[in-house]
Amino acid sequence: MDDMKINGALFKDMLVTGAALLERDKTLIDSLNVFPVPDGDTGTNMTMTMQSAIKEIKNANCETITCVADALSLGSLKGARGNSGVILSQLFRGFSRALKDAVEMDAQLFANALSMGTEAAYKAVMKPKEGTMLTVSRMISEAALEAAERGANIYSLVDTVMEEGEKALQLTPELLPVLKEAGVIDSGGKGLLAIYRGFKMVLDGEDLGEYEEQAQLPPVAEDVLTLEDLEEIRFTYCTEFFVNHLYEDFSDDNLEKFQEKLMHIGDSVVAAYDSGMVKVHVHTNSPGKALQYALRLGEICSIKIENMREQNREIQRKRKQNEREFAMVAVAAGEGVSNVFSDLAVDALVQGGQTMNPSIDEIKKTIFKVNARNVFVLPNNSNIILAAQQAAELSTCNVIVIPTKSIPQGIAAAMAFHPDFKLEENKKRMTEAIKKVISGAVTYAIRDTSFNGTSIRKDDMIGLMDGDIVAVAESVQDVSVKLLRLMLKKSGQDDCIVTIFFGENMQEATAKEIAEALGPEYPEAEFIIEDGGQPIYYYYFSVE
Repeated sequence: MDDMKINGALFKDMLVTGAALLERDKTLIDSLNVFPVPDGDTGTNMTMTMQSAIKEIKNANCETITCVADALSLGSLKGARGNSGVILSQLFRGFSRALKDAVEMDAQLFANALSMGTEAAYKAVMKPKEGTMLTVSRMISEAALEAAERGANIYSLVDTVMEEGEKALQLTPELLPVLKEAGVIDSGGKGLLAIYRGFKMVLDGEDLGEYEEQAQLPPVAEDVLTLEDLEEIRFTYCTEFFVNHLYEDFSDDNLEKFQEKLMHIGDSVVAAYDSGMVKVHVHTNSPGKALQYALRLGEICSIKIENMREQNREIQRKRKQNEREFAMVAVAAGEGVSNVFSDLAVDALVQGGQTMNPSIDEIKKTIFKVNARNVFVLPNNSNIILAAQQAAELSTCNVIVIPTKSIPQGIAAAMAFHPDFKLEENKKRMTEAIKKVISGAVTYAIRDTSFNGTSIRKDDMIGLMDGDIVAVAESVQDVSVKLLRLMLKKSGQDDCIVTIFFGENMQEATAKEIAEALGPEYPEAEFIIEDGGQPIYYYYFSVE
């Protein structure tokens, strides 16, 4: 074999490894499944589809690329399960067409296969939705074609596939709101990338055990489901079957009319034609009608009808079994601040703060995800407390909103929590803790104003102590020193602990300058510098 080409045997190894990696990661992929319905089976369905494809390839005893590709297409179609499985089978149908009569596969041919696979998959879905595995496949194929045109070899092309695939995967929550709300990436796209990662591992000479999966976004598994989700499942039955022995008058027009009929009685419609048969997938409340429509095309076989509501109920039963006694949820912005809360055993974070207050629904969904009987919520901003209280009222578990008005107060409250203490004791400790910390923040004025007789001009630097403006200056450093001096004076203690969180546009060195400026005045105080990474505020200060 040419070093820059893939023969049938190597392609077979790539597919076998891709299938194995997919199977190994199917639980993670299942846990990401929230679209089109939260039935938690994408990884399982894709795995079973791939296993059928691998079985067909092995039985065909293939030697050439085209033989492997044909068996891949037929086997995946025969074994396609679920929406994701049928789409995957169509991707491989495109592979088969692109690789027709090929003995070996070079970079250009591989790029063509990816492109034709994407095209076939989009055509098979009645209403393609961006933010799904279709998007991941499209972005990969576009980047692969460009790389091939630039002269990439097969090895660098696979690198491009993985790099672009990761970018596409991270983009899916931005394109599909339901993913963003659940805090997950697209499950089908994740499964597709697992297969392609298997391709790369074979080309790189790696063993399956050498790769350790890292979830790009925290999977929430069954926690993304709620009792409301049960009502949101409009169509109860996931219906799948084959139509074979097609009638002589079968045509593309017949297939299109059939798809339209299915759309009238359900959604998630995929009707894929290949090798003289049609693979059908539809979510519907009338599976009998779907079968009746199909009888106009030919004979039906391999019928599978699953109740998705019952699957959903089972997931919720498991969720209830895994429910914990306590959990904490905090609102925060900035990687460093978020990491501090995570280190303090806060179970989930809601992204937000000043000027970007999270909605009641966002807080409610996060409360649900942590799956606990008692959930402490730290709003960490006075403008978010009311929303947190409303979310608490809408939640099915017991929610205790600790009225933290700042990040330092939130950190103090989280530090006071102890999992072995009873509910009321924790509530008391956390509430008392926020009274002992003095909070400060440095930002800028967005308009001319005045406060307590002090004139403030637009873009002046302002220092806030426990929410009130107490210092104004033209530079960040000047107002920071003024503010922190007032905070230390208010504490009335010499041996206090001062924590400085510097924001996303500040440096550790400038934070140290503030500590060094006040150190001689307060020699017994302990100054701690942390990278908060927070937007809007140049610094957060806490004195306790």
